[in-house]
Amino acid sequence: MKILTLHTDYIKFKPLKKALKNIADLSEKEKKESIVNNALVVLTAVEKGDADVEEIVKKLIENIKDVAEQVKTKNIVLYPYAHLSSDLASPELALEVLEKAEKSLEKMLGFKVTRAPFGYYKELEFKVKGHPLSELSREITINKGEKIKERKYDSKIKSKGKDSYLILTPEGKEFEVNKYKFKDSEENFKMLVEKEAMKKGLSGGKEPKFIKYAKQFQIEWEPMSDKGHMRYGPSGSLMFNLISDYSEKIAKSFEIPVYSVKGTNMFNLKEKAVKEHADLFGDRLYSIEFDDNKFVLRYAACHQQFAMIKNWNISYKNIPFGALEIADSYRFEQAGELLLAFRTRRMDMPDLHIFCRDFDESKEWFIKIHNKIYEEIYRINDDYEILFNFSSKKNYEDNKKWVLSLLKDKKKNALLHFYPEGINYYWTFNIEYMVIDELKRPREIATVQTDVGNAKRFDIRYKDKDNTNKYPIILHTAILGTIGRYIFALLDNIVRKENKGEIPQLPYWLSPTQIRFLPISDKYNEHAIKLAEDFNNRGIRADVDDRIESSSKKIVDSEKEWVPFTVFVGEKEIKENLFVLRTRGKKTLDKVSKEISISNLRKEQGEMPWRDLPFPVLLSKRPVFV
Repeated sequence: MKILTLHTDYIKFKPLKKALKNIADLSEKEKKESIVNNALVVLTAVEKGDADVEEIVKKLIENIKDVAEQVKTKNIVLYPYAHLSSDLASPELALEVLEKAEKSLEKMLGFKVTRAPFGYYKELEFKVKGHPLSELSREITINKGEKIKERKYDSKIKSKGKDSYLILTPEGKEFEVNKYKFKDSEENFKMLVEKEAMKKGLSGGKEPKFIKYAKQFQIEWEPMSDKGHMRYGPSGSLMFNLISDYSEKIAKSFEIPVYSVKGTNMFNLKEKAVKEHADLFGDRLYSIEFDDNKFVLRYAACHQQFAMIKNWNISYKNIPFGALEIADSYRFEQAGELLLAFRTRRMDMPDLHIFCRDFDESKEWFIKIHNKIYEEIYRINDDYEILFNFSSKKNYEDNKKWVLSLLKDKKKNALLHFYPEGINYYWTFNIEYMVIDELKRPREIATVQTDVGNAKRFDIRYKDKDNTNKYPIILHTAILGTIGRYIFALLDNIVRKENKGEIPQLPYWLSPTQIRFLPISDKYNEHAIKLAEDFNNRGIRADVDDRIESSSKKIVDSEKEWVPFTVFVGEKEIKENLFVLRTRGKKTLDKVSKEISISNLRKEQGEMPWRDLPFPVLLSKRPVFV
């Protein structure tokens, strides 16, 4: 059984309609909105292994009592929340557990209990208090031949210790987060500190505007799958593939060999290394069971790359090197946290691991990755704020000079986050690179992490000069983030620019149609088609609006699709062999020849990846994408 406890100022919910057909109807009282103040909200998911109802209820009550006494409240809300698990028990069993827990909490312990209706869709609103005990997740399991085992988590890490934070300036000055005086120019950094260190709630309850633009390019949720899974139509698929191509280009731009690999997405938890890695990762794992085996769906490309590379015969002469897979990865994110493209249950990650001889070499490569990450965010005229995580304060103190070298070049403050001491992490430090989105929320896009444990765990070795076997240090890198997060960063950045008066526009290399020819009547269609064919053959995605529409309507539609360049085709253009080129966002028109147009657009493309037009050249031949 999985539970998540939230100490709230209030919770408000109202049942709307049945989510399960065979569930009992509600009374008139139960149909009304419920409000409970100063409540310990217990989100629950009863699982298939919870068949011993008495033992599960007993342990559930013990956990609730433990937390309620610490936060000093007698108000309990039992709230069924199926999204905590992918391995749910039957509705009958789950309801039995909740009913018995409700009675025991009231009669035996004197709590005031409100139980939210089971099997109904509900409106839900609550406000979490934000202190260290206000968000706790716990797992209660029953294994064959033994009593219940229990694992406790807070929202960040399995530990009884406390996290701590400092602000570090490029000059090396350290500040407690509540004593730092933010400059006017540090608004974004202030938002990062308030959210991550001070635990202030996220602002902005409305739907972010980038979602509208994502749908414009057929990027949306797949309603016939599990929550958190996406689909990409023709335009979105082209963007996805181009970003994948670009991520591979970036990975192979370094002066070391980078080996592209492919593999499976599920690994057997009976394998010791897989099990240990899964235990370190935490409790948001997808799993699947068959043939008396339990498999975890990989949450990054680590499993496949490490399982493969442990069989390679590696010499010190071969190191450093990289391994890259654009890996489908799975994390069972909570339904309430899902956000199109940004936070999903299936993600596609250009996962580059760099294998280094020793710790010093890994720090050199960390700096190179750090610089490349900034180079890519600058390319879209955006910037990152830095959350620098350390597995201990000692790791920071031993490497402070190196840490400062990362900040000085970018003239950036960093928020330092120290995990509790005394825990055997597989990593020493990592950076989360955050944009501050349209709704003023920090959002991690890119990351780099130093791994000192998994080479040994997976038995990855190299032969050193002295003929001894050594374990490499591994850098985990996501330079663009996931494909989805890079799309999120692009579109959210466009929204923020639009709020400042700029015209929304994709980068030229990602625009599905790069130039559109607009015949002023159907007698010029043939010439427009020949032009488009020539442009497509020369690496410029061109199409033709051959529909029977007015010229103004064709322009409006090209604007809606963010087509960067349009050209009307009529008798004058054909006779003079000149284009009147209309550039999106510019009021003036440019009169140029075809060859100059092609040359200019090829320069605009530069060295970025290119793929063919993702739909027919003629707009009249396309379906309406909805």
